[in-house]
Amino acid sequence: MLPIVAQPTKPVSYVFTHFETSPEATGIHSKPYAVILSILLSSYSLLGYDTAAQLTEETKKADRTGPIAILSSIGIVTMFGWAYYLALTFCIRDFNYLFDVNNETAGALVPAQILYDAFHGRFNNPAGAIVFLCIIWVSFFFCGLSVNTSAARVVYALSRDGGIPREVPANVVWLCAAIGIMLGLPILKLNVVYNAIVSLSIIGWVGSYDIPIFARLVMAEEHFKPGPFYLGKASKPICLVAFVWICYTCSTFLLPTTYPLQWTTFNYTSIALAVALTLIMSWWFLDARKWFKRPVKDLEQQDRDI
Repeated sequence: MLPIVAQPTKPVSYVFTHFETSPEATGIHSKPYAVILSILLSSYSLLGYDTAAQLTEETKKADRTGPIAILSSIGIVTMFGWAYYLALTFCIRDFNYLFDVNNETAGALVPAQILYDAFHGRFNNPAGAIVFLCIIWVSFFFCGLSVNTSAARVVYALSRDGGIPREVPANVVWLCAAIGIMLGLPILKLNVVYNAIVSLSIIGWVGSYDIPIFARLVMAEEHFKPGPFYLGKASKPICLVAFVWICYTCSTFLLPTTYPLQWTTFNYTSIALAVALTLIMSWWFLDARKWFKRPVKDLEQQDRDI
């Protein structure tokens, strides 16, 4: 609908062949560096594919429905994410004005500015843009609910496995919601802190999948027992591609996206990651390894309950 409203739209040649580094807004003049950073936007779109799998433990044949849920989620978010980005790109009216600090969104919200320009340019009224933004905000709300549900499920599993004292906390949902609110507060004033939190969360989230993938790559075949969902001979090549891809995408979140480097433009994700890893590893070697053993299997949990 948005390309129909935004008239005229950018030609197809612009959308699929035009290359823009935005040096006036980002200070980046290197095209190879811009290509490296371009992966960030698609990475944001493809997040959350494991949420469905984390909720499959209570379903029948979870060892098969889990992988299917992940693949289905990737297909769905790829289709809708690509359509969303294409719609925004087609509707760009003045590229340089999107980052102008004197525009209607102070140069901070490019998607909102694209919506504003589309409706204001067509109808001389931004009311339609506000409606579209409300739809996006509602989707963000449900996305937050999904993430909160997934986080609560992870905390439940960790509690069941003995990772959190006093068994399963009854208020785990409220705990996850409170942590999410606190981590989101910096966006109100400190964008650089919020960006570091988001990047660190993505690195921890996506990077955690590199560990079992790497283990599968180095594991001897005689020690590997395939499950119901098995890719056969394509398993290791796919694991290698996935491992390299995750390493690459996680590395891009450590790079600065604006030059010249200042206190307000520096990417503090690397510092936050180093601090987080130091605290986690210190906790593990000093205390956690003494009492945390391994995840509890369903049969062991049933025996414990009996």
